[in-house]
Amino acid sequence: MTKSITSFLLASTFCWYGFAQESNLKNLRQLTFGGDNAEAYFSPDGKNLTLQITNPQFGIQCDQIYMLDLQKDNHTPEDLKLISTGYGRTTCSFFMPDGKHILYASTHEGGHACPTPPKSTDGKYLWAIYPEYDIYVADLKGNIVKQLTNSPGYDAEAVVSPDGKKIVFTSTRSGDLELWIMNIDGSEVKQLTYGLGYDGGAFFSHDSKKLVFRSSRPKTEEDIKEYKELLSKNLVAPTEMEIYTINIDGTDLKQVTHLGKANWAPYFHPSDKKIIFSSNHHSTRGYDFQLFMIDTDGNNLRQITWESEFNAFPMFSPDGKKLVFSSNRMQSKPRETNVFIADWVDTDEAEIVNDKNLKQHISYLASDALQGRLTGSEGEKKAADYLAAEFKKLGLKPYNKKSYFQKFDYKVRLNPHDSTSVKANNGTNVIAVLDNKADRTIVIGAHYDHLGLNEHHHSTKPNSEGEIHNGADDNASGVAGVMELARMLSQNKSKENVNYVFALFSGEEDGLIGSKFMAETLKEKFPKVITMVNMDMIGRLNNNKALVVGGVGTCPDFSELIAKNKPAGFNVTEENTGIGPSDHTSFYLKDIPVLFFFTGTHTDYHKPSDDEDKINYYGIRAIVDYVFRITDAISNMDTVTFTKTKVEAGKKVPAYKVTLGIMPDYTDYGDGLHIDGVTDGRPADKAGIQSGDVLTRIGDCKVKEVYSYMDCLSKLKAGDEREVTVMRDGKELKLKVVF
Repeated sequence: MTKSITSFLLASTFCWYGFAQESNLKNLRQLTFGGDNAEAYFSPDGKNLTLQITNPQFGIQCDQIYMLDLQKDNHTPEDLKLISTGYGRTTCSFFMPDGKHILYASTHEGGHACPTPPKSTDGKYLWAIYPEYDIYVADLKGNIVKQLTNSPGYDAEAVVSPDGKKIVFTSTRSGDLELWIMNIDGSEVKQLTYGLGYDGGAFFSHDSKKLVFRSSRPKTEEDIKEYKELLSKNLVAPTEMEIYTINIDGTDLKQVTHLGKANWAPYFHPSDKKIIFSSNHHSTRGYDFQLFMIDTDGNNLRQITWESEFNAFPMFSPDGKKLVFSSNRMQSKPRETNVFIADWVDTDEAEIVNDKNLKQHISYLASDALQGRLTGSEGEKKAADYLAAEFKKLGLKPYNKKSYFQKFDYKVRLNPHDSTSVKANNGTNVIAVLDNKADRTIVIGAHYDHLGLNEHHHSTKPNSEGEIHNGADDNASGVAGVMELARMLSQNKSKENVNYVFALFSGEEDGLIGSKFMAETLKEKFPKVITMVNMDMIGRLNNNKALVVGGVGTCPDFSELIAKNKPAGFNVTEENTGIGPSDHTSFYLKDIPVLFFFTGTHTDYHKPSDDEDKINYYGIRAIVDYVFRITDAISNMDTVTFTKTKVEAGKKVPAYKVTLGIMPDYTDYGDGLHIDGVTDGRPADKAGIQSGDVLTRIGDCKVKEVYSYMDCLSKLKAGDEREVTVMRDGKELKLKVVF
């Protein structure tokens, strides 16, 4: 990058509906209406569901087990059939192999009343591990025919293996919450897990050989102490859980997720090679659980649900054609959770963003061997050869007749203060085409050049001539995104409604030279270019998951697409203008709608320290998937209207003569300017301002985001002293700054 930049209503209660970005779910249908309905699981023949319900409106004060016939087209609350005793609290029902009996846990023998739910004293969400729970088998009329457990403590969360031979459940009989397995008749009970922590919510793989489960395994002394204290009170705090797999004989325990926060309610995909689960790992603010899918080796995480703030308890039908899950979408009252069913549509494997590919591209482009990829250098040539070879592997056509290379010449000024320091230089764009024989085209681009050894003097590190500037984020990250999208779109099973041009520019750091050259002749080859998407610095997503999307105002429909397809937990700031310090500007100036994706600057920007080991691959993967969904949506629009934009209305950059010496986060959070970095020896550093602080005021001037920050600076002159207010760890600090 050249420099830093400033529910729908149902037609009827029973209609089928869905959300476009939930592409795995078709013909989504609501099955329950009101109350708290959860943990719905299919019968062996897929014709019925068993589920647990709390609904005081119908006299169900705490969870009881009901059955629902799925063969009806429309459902009402009257279709639910009680199959538990109606006493105590029940949980985790599951059909027995004959489909004529139900397995569930209940507290009814410890008392007919609902047990008292836990109350948190410190605001933490708690689950009760009622010691009265035991596991029972009942017929479909609600008659208990067998009690399978009768040991002191918690016995619950029982499910049956698909081959009908085994039952796995969670128990405290060893003194900790562990997984146990027994024969279908309750005999030969064996312990499977032994690590300190809550192991539960297990389900069998479809071949009955493995289990997937959630586990909270405390590591620190403080966490271990808290876990044990809560367990002694028959409680757990399920705020830190990860997904694990294990063989049914207790061998080969593997941790699948390393996401943090609560990852739970896992279930095997019909292939047994993937796991669907509920997670809030992405959440930066508030309560938000979405369904995700991940490979059993922990790779290729992707989002499945997008609607509402709670989606959990997914289960595939025995034939793998349907998914049932619980969600608070479409609720008629607050705190409602209902059960939904949908036809399951597998994602085209080619359309899943591949972590290994991203890492391969960035690792090579940002390696010392390429010496920083300066335009016109040997490193640029090596990078261009690599990219062209990758395009060829994908079977993409060259943009320039038989060549992927587009050569250009230009002049570069080595010293901005010396008009005589101009030298001739040349560069090479690398461009490929996916020709779908369409009359419209989308360009997806990124610049692959960087600063080399600082020969052109663009580094932000003083006296860094001769040091390799690898440019992992700027912009090997964006190039990797383009290459992965080229793979996804060229290798998938679909034929899109548009052609795609994948353009990798050089000369960007010297002034958008390569993209300007390409834009001049683009419309001669492709008269109907409906959008240009630019990715520049998408590799350093921060903890707030802040992403800037520019160019949103260049088409009146873009804002809706950006909001609708936003990755879970991301804080997206929309910038309307089509002009900015990156390559999309060259296309906007040719009256082409543009979108620009950018995760922000950082202390390594334009320095030798911008290396591959600092890349946030979780962030890149989510952004590439985001761009994929957005471009797909654009390709299906009837018309894409170009709109000229101004520099953000009310956000014109004022002139200022002083600097604070910070690296701002350009996302507008609404609570001040978030500081990504502080430059050594500058006013902010001398005053004690730190990375992570939120700047709220300079003297009497209020700072809301980057534009108001610059407006405050414009009112100062060198030597002025002001009291600067920042928020740090929730506390307000006032610091004296000499500008």
